[in-house]
Amino acid sequence: MKDSNHRLSVNSGKRLPLVFLAIAGLASLTNTAQAEEFQFRLHHFLGPDSPAQKVLLEPWAERIREQSNGRIDISIHPGMSLGGAPPSLVNQVESGEVDMVWTLAGYTPGRFPRTEVFELPAVHFRSAYATNRAIFANFDLIEADYKGLKPLLVHVHAGNAIHMAGQDVTEPADLRGLTIRTPSRTGGWLIDAWQAEQAAMPAPRIRDALADGSIDGALIPFEVFSSIGLEGLVGHSVVGADGSRFGTSVFLFLMNQDQFDALPADLQQVIDDNIGLDFVKEMGLAWDDLEVPGRMVQYENLTKLPVDDIYAFEDVSEQVVQRWIREVTSQGIDGRELVDEARRYIARYSRIITTLD
Repeated sequence: MKDSNHRLSVNSGKRLPLVFLAIAGLASLTNTAQAEEFQFRLHHFLGPDSPAQKVLLEPWAERIREQSNGRIDISIHPGMSLGGAPPSLVNQVESGEVDMVWTLAGYTPGRFPRTEVFELPAVHFRSAYATNRAIFANFDLIEADYKGLKPLLVHVHAGNAIHMAGQDVTEPADLRGLTIRTPSRTGGWLIDAWQAEQAAMPAPRIRDALADGSIDGALIPFEVFSSIGLEGLVGHSVVGADGSRFGTSVFLFLMNQDQFDALPADLQQVIDDNIGLDFVKEMGLAWDDLEVPGRMVQYENLTKLPVDDIYAFEDVSEQVVQRWIREVTSQGIDGRELVDEARRYIARYSRIITTLD
């Protein structure tokens, strides 16, 4: 049997010129190179079926591939599959070990001090859309947090509810002495102010911690309620009747700056065209919508605190805000300006989202 190379060189019994074959081979190699000029690895800590991957990362990577005509290929690696623990993700992208990451700012406490303002209780209200818009509008005030990094999206979820394995919660005193999972250091400060014990852990560990009784509850959004398997483990979920939450978490979609700078100008533009205000709005609305299924799962176990009861929680939350202002002011950061501007813009865009509702 003749091999494939021989078949390629035969055409109606006549041998093709060698120069033709050389040109054809070169064209093939050139086309292959052009198809994947830049291959980037995107690493994150949640599973492959998580909302972060399905709603944010996969569609975005596909848009970049299409708009670059296949010259940029982004492979997504969920669940820390490239190694390390969630707190190492920022270091991985800074060092160039990976090209892109999606992570929580709270997994590297103190690394993004200005950005923390948007996760504070009594600053964030209830809407990912509103706080995303506020972050985008004030990015110049937090830009210093991202030296050496290319921020693709800085966003939040709709906000933390209090999820308790056992007892219901109607006032801060109900939490005294209990152990509550925190998503961030400012969340930990809120738990401290409740006179409860804080337990820091990534979201995927919450289920086992609730099941074995090592924590009594957790601060998390409804968005991940089902994806991390909390059905049947949470007896009470607590929010304000006005939709208010107990702070939120800031997520970071980051690219290694050197990798971005190495791209030709036209491919840099492809990325920049896909990280603007429209993207911010899209992901804000998406994360607000992602709350609905989890809330429905907990419908029979959902406590909505009336306004009078929320005031007691807000008084405690304000202690956390003032602690944060003192902390960052000692670092030479104008914490009061950040809080004032964050609140002003979140209030503005919360009115917009209320109108849309």
